[in-house]
Amino acid sequence: SQSRHQLVLDLTRPDVVDHLFGTMSTVLSSAPIAYLKWDMNRSLTEPYSAELGPERQGEFSHRYVLGLYELYRRLTAAFPDLLIESCASGAGRFDPGLLAFAPQTWTSSSTDPVERLRIQWGASLLYPLSTLGAHVAPRRNWIVGRETPLPFRTAVAVFGVLGFELDPDTLTENERQAIAGFIEWYQQRRHILQFGRFRRLRSPFTGRGDEAAWMTIANDGSQAIVGWYRIAATPNPPIERLRLRGLEPAAVYRVSAWPGGVDDRAMANLGDRTGADLMGFGLFREVERSYPNPVGDHHAAVFDLERINTID
Repeated sequence: SQSRHQLVLDLTRPDVVDHLFGTMSTVLSSAPIAYLKWDMNRSLTEPYSAELGPERQGEFSHRYVLGLYELYRRLTAAFPDLLIESCASGAGRFDPGLLAFAPQTWTSSSTDPVERLRIQWGASLLYPLSTLGAHVAPRRNWIVGRETPLPFRTAVAVFGVLGFELDPDTLTENERQAIAGFIEWYQQRRHILQFGRFRRLRSPFTGRGDEAAWMTIANDGSQAIVGWYRIAATPNPPIERLRLRGLEPAAVYRVSAWPGGVDDRAMANLGDRTGADLMGFGLFREVERSYPNPVGDHHAAVFDLERINTID
């Protein structure tokens, strides 16, 4: 059966693997190609092999994956400097074994940040942030039609392998400057955001799913970054506290805001705080319920924490 005008190749067969390795090697040798995006959006239908007898058709799915791994193995051996990004959707070629060959994965084509909070939360239960491709898409998402501000979209995407998929001709000068600032900030903290210790703080699957929060901590404990997201505003909200995890209780941390800024109610979080304070009392969002000019939906607060000393 055709799907997307495509058929499925039988990767259980060594001759098919040989053919693909030859044709792909020809392309990859034709230019200094450093990056390969490998989509598998064609789902598997009629999963059988003409090379296997009737009593062995149950082996097809396992043998198909082994054939795919063999193709990846040969390509990465022949082109060791090539970065291959695999794809999570479609045929579901997103598994821990594939990370040995493709250490980066396009987590999902659903780039709406509200959906991505749930997607990245779930994926992070098994996969490190350094493997999760996360992009900032246009203000009006092409899948769900939801409109979200640039800082909110970026605040979600920085907890992964950040990218921007935007039409530069549609950006305002303020947006261009903001994106440049976000990229510079991210590059300086890539080692924390991609390779730090990830801590989930507030699940977007809990309760009404109005909030989410997580944080990453540098492996030496010297820095941490916290992302706190309001998905949907509620009337008369309580004074929310976000208790952090994994800090040194006796250390003093300088808390500052990222380039996206924080609203003036969250400004009271900034300054020098002990790890015990940040884990016991925590960060807070609202200072009083009658505060005018509510923040509204799709708001993010991202905090930088830098350890400055330890209390004796």
